[in-house]
Amino acid sequence: MFKPGPQNLITDVEGISVGNAEDQGVRTGTTVLYCPNSVTGGVDVRGGGPGLRDVEVLSPENLVGRADAVVLSGGSVFGLAAGDGVAKVLSTQNVGLKFTETMPAVPIVVGAILFDLVNGGNKDWGVDTPYHDLGIAALSDAQKRNGGAFPLGNSGAGLGARSGNKEGGLGSASLDMGGGLMVGALVAVNSVGSVYMPDGKTFWAQPFAIGGELGGQKANPDQEPAIKPLPDDGKMGGSRPGTNTTIGVIATSAKLTSAECKRIAMMAHDGFARAIRPVHTLSDGDTIFCISSGTKEIPEGPTRSRRLSEIGAAAADVMARAVARGVYEAQ
Repeated sequence: MFKPGPQNLITDVEGISVGNAEDQGVRTGTTVLYCPNSVTGGVDVRGGGPGLRDVEVLSPENLVGRADAVVLSGGSVFGLAAGDGVAKVLSTQNVGLKFTETMPAVPIVVGAILFDLVNGGNKDWGVDTPYHDLGIAALSDAQKRNGGAFPLGNSGAGLGARSGNKEGGLGSASLDMGGGLMVGALVAVNSVGSVYMPDGKTFWAQPFAIGGELGGQKANPDQEPAIKPLPDDGKMGGSRPGTNTTIGVIATSAKLTSAECKRIAMMAHDGFARAIRPVHTLSDGDTIFCISSGTKEIPEGPTRSRRLSEIGAAAADVMARAVARGVYEAQ
């Protein structure tokens, strides 16, 4: 019954499109998840150094509780400008909130950034950072792909990322739970911690891998115990607060409330913990969004909480797979 979706990507969730844009000279990029039909959304932040855009609109107690697009970007604080580019274009396309016919549409664009400013690219951009235009280009790419496949690894927000002492990257995976219920994950991995077990080659997330998504990797029977709290192949030695971050999105076809999306995002952080060691450090800005496309009704009543728990557990597993896959594809 349980299997990856047709593309094994977050775009297996109906109504979700993803696009990337990169600046190879700067060695950075932006990824945009376009979700014009999102019913509700939520977010959960666990890292000690987050960089965020408009996340409070997703809080259950606030007015909107949904998003038209989620922007994941490199560039640290400068990368937040990618969201401005996305919002401007969506407004010209009449996407967003409108209270009168004469006012411009106000798109709900949320996002998070990761730190990739010391990866060797040319950051001498003066007052004209590339991120505004990268946001526009990534949105255009998402709309052209229209729910189709998109590249992983050294693409979009994953271009300049590092995971421990290895290249980080953009990852995605999905799980078809049957009956029209789909869960997908998208993640840009730029973690302090390592995604590898002590042998330096077996992914922590290997037990959750399906098929050949991690190259058909098998468990190492001679694996050393994970005793050291800060692995040697992490990057705690030279890190600074806010200089890392793993940022991602869970999307599901289930029709959820904003509070339920928040709970799914919280549970999905277990996927980070299964795939990265250590995680949620003071030097990470770990953030997960959850978007509901609302195509699959979840019945009310006593079975709803069990179904929601199942979706959250699946979100954690799918996120763990996506993290490892992003780093695997980047290598």
